Order: sequence, then C-alpha cells, then structure tokens
Amino acid sequence: MAESQNVEWKESWRDEYLKWICGFANAQGGRIYIGKNDDGRVTGVTDSKKLLEDIPNKIQTTMGIIADVNLLSENGMDYIEIVVSPSSYPVNYKGEYHYRSGSTKQQLKGNALTQFIREKTGLLWDSVPVDYIKPEELDLNSFEIFRREAMRKKRMEKEDLDISNEELLEHLDLIENGKLKRAAVMLFYKKPGRIITGCYVKIGKFGEGADLQYQDMLEGSLFSIADRVIDLIYTKYLKAAITYEHDVRVETYPFPREGVREAIYNALGHNNYARSIPIQIRIEDDAMYISNSCILPQNWTAETLMKPHKSVPFNPSIANVFYRAGYIEAWGRGIQKICDSCRELGAPNPEFMVFGDDITVKFTALESAKVSDLKTPNRQDDTLNDTLNDTLEDKIIMAIDANFKVTQVQIAQITGYSLPTVKRAMKRLLDAGRIIRQGSKKNGEWKVVQN
Repeated sequence: MAESQNVEWKESWRDEYLKWICGFANAQGGRIYIGKNDDGRVTGVTDSKKLLEDIPNKIQTTMGIIADVNLLSENGMDYIEIVVSPSSYPVNYKGEYHYRSGSTKQQLKGNALTQFIREKTGLLWDSVPVDYIKPEELDLNSFEIFRREAMRKKRMEKEDLDISNEELLEHLDLIENGKLKRAAVMLFYKKPGRIITGCYVKIGKFGEGADLQYQDMLEGSLFSIADRVIDLIYTKYLKAAITYEHDVRVETYPFPREGVREAIYNALGHNNYARSIPIQIRIEDDAMYISNSCILPQNWTAETLMKPHKSVPFNPSIANVFYRAGYIEAWGRGIQKICDSCRELGAPNPEFMVFGDDITVKFTALESAKVSDLKTPNRQDDTLNDTLNDTLEDKIIMAIDANFKVTQVQIAQITGYSLPTVKRAMKRLLDAGRIIRQGSKKNGEWKVVQN
C-alpha cells in the first residue's frame, strides 16, 4: 500500500502525529503506519506493546475520538496501524483544527476554519456542543455575576432569573441535546482553556517603544474576566488628574471609562477564539490599544464600522448572553456609544484599524488628564485583589468622611466600582489601620484614622 491522501508512513511514533490523526478525522479518514519508512518498507518498532496502550489514550484524551490501533507484523518485525474514521463533527487537537488535503496536513485558521465548521455542523463556532463538561461543573460565581448585571441593566426580569442554573442555560439557549454549547463553557466555566487556548485577556503598560513596564493576564470565564478587567485597568494602569470645583474634588481619567468598557466587552463578545490568540490591551501615556481577532462580514471595512450598521455578531450565542447582561448592544450601537463617550470627555474620536483577521481600537488620551508619574507596582503579575491603588481608597475615605454610617453598597454606587472591588479595598484599609469599624455590623459606623 503506497502513501496517498489517506495513508501516511512514519518510522517511529511522535506525539506531533496526533495532528495528522486530527487532520484525517476532519477529512475523509485515513491510516497511519508506525514502523514503515518513506519507501513503505517495514522497519519495525521496539516498543509496540507500550504504543498499543499509549496511542489510543492520547487520541481520546486530546481529541475526544476513538481510533483503531492494531499491531501488525511482517518479516518478524512489529509495526502499528492507526485507523482513523471521518468525524461528523469538527475535531480539534489542543484548540487547533487540522485537515488532510492531498498528501499534506493543513491547520485551518480564520475564514477557512469558520467555513469548515459551518460545513461540518451547520453551526457557528460558539454553538458547537462540548462533550466532556457538564452543567454542574460551571462556575457559580459567574452565574451570580450574570444575574446581578441582567437585573441591574433591566435586561431580564427577576422571576426569569430565579431558576436553577441548568434551567437558566436552557432559557439562554446554551444547551443542545443535553450538551453544553461552546458558548456556555466560554461564559461560565472557570477554565475555558480546556477547550481552546488563548481565551484570556493580556494587559500591558508600555513606556517608549517596546518598553514593557508591567503586565497582567486575566483568565477564567468571560463573565469573570468582564467583571474584573475595567476595575483593574482604572486602578492599576491609569491615574486620574485631580482638580477642584467649588472645593469639590474632581477626578478625570485620560480615557473614557464607558467607551473603554464598551470596546473591551465588544472584543470579549465578538472575538474569534478559534485563532487561540488572547485579547490584548496595550496602555501608553498617550494612547490605549484594544485588539482582538475577528472575521468581519464580507466587504466590511474599518470605515463601515464608523457608519450606522446592523449588528452581525461573530459569536451569536455569546453575544446574546452578553446583551442580556447589558454588556453589549443589540442594534450595532456599540461603536456610536464609544464615540459619544470620547466626545463627552473631550478626547479625540477613537480610531478603528483592521489588519487581516485582527481589529484594533485606539483611544487617544485627553491631554489635560495625562498623569505621567504613575509608579510601577511592586508586583507586576498580580490580579485585581492585590492591585488597588490610592485612587479608590481615597474615594472610600471621602465617602466615610461624608457619612460615617455609609454602607459598602452605597460606597460602590458612589465610586462607580463593583461591590466586590469595594469590599477588597475596604479590607485593605482596615488591615492598614486607616479605617476602623465601631459598633455592630448592622448599626455600627466607620471611622477614618488620621495619620
């Protein structure tokens, strides 16, 4: 039997050949022979018994499929036959989709990957069912975030949210034939990296050129990331210019918070996760760049985005849930909201740049709000729990000075930060002895300790 589109010879086993098996499964199937040279002559394998056990396990563990692995013999030498059947669903190897074309293996990316998945399943990428993650394995905190935001933005009624998590997934159309859709895992699972690599947000503070001063990587479910990312940027990476109007302290950040939030949530909702490239946020004194992978509708350009346009989400299932949480708009108004926020701040309009399968939003800093003396944090890889700076703490102290009986919920409303972020900041103030709590939890009051 000669090498062909459906036959491959390999002298010895390497784990990289799992990619060839993935390619066969996504095409017409095929056979790989381990222990044959390029001429098709049997050279044999010395560890045949171990390979008979290891190869099937690796195929099932990494790709979730089963292949026949047979021990053959010729002229007293053992060799291995791996028989791969064509799969009715797209098969990925560690988030990569490979395809056998002719006598070569190709990794599918971008438009080719999208087209392949549609042809295989009739589904978009985020609607493909996931076999090995169950509803009970999803993150309870991510569900709490969704319910809180959906109620706060009045995108869902309380009675529609007061149901079990599995019923909620059903109502959000995130379960198909008893299996979670990929969107459900991305939105509510603590470790979505199990199904696709690169599903995280990378943030970096840069000086001149390539001078990376510090950075963070936010991992977890999309709701977990969305709940932390804005506070992290505005407490660790930016500093507000302070002015006073009639003795009232006014803080002005160089980039519009609402516009940045809209841009990041759009990136989270519309990112082409199949490319396994994280969303990247580059922050400089003069500009902020938010970049994500994308596949725009045919004939769309950066100019199209700046004009009134219909909403064509790349991940419809993710976008629907993000809309319910109030994170994105349903009528293609997100970019208009970003522009309006820049105008209200007095900053230049954002720039949208499309390079191949990537899109970048550039925010230009408001010149009068630039503060250049922001110091590098002592620890460069901490998450939001460890990165609150004096800006939020000052706001908390001012709120307590104004009302000793103020609650943490009221402080969150006053400062514009989430309740978990405020609680973490106040614990930090308590631990540092800058504030104390007097009396009972219900009827007590706060006191600022003057240094």
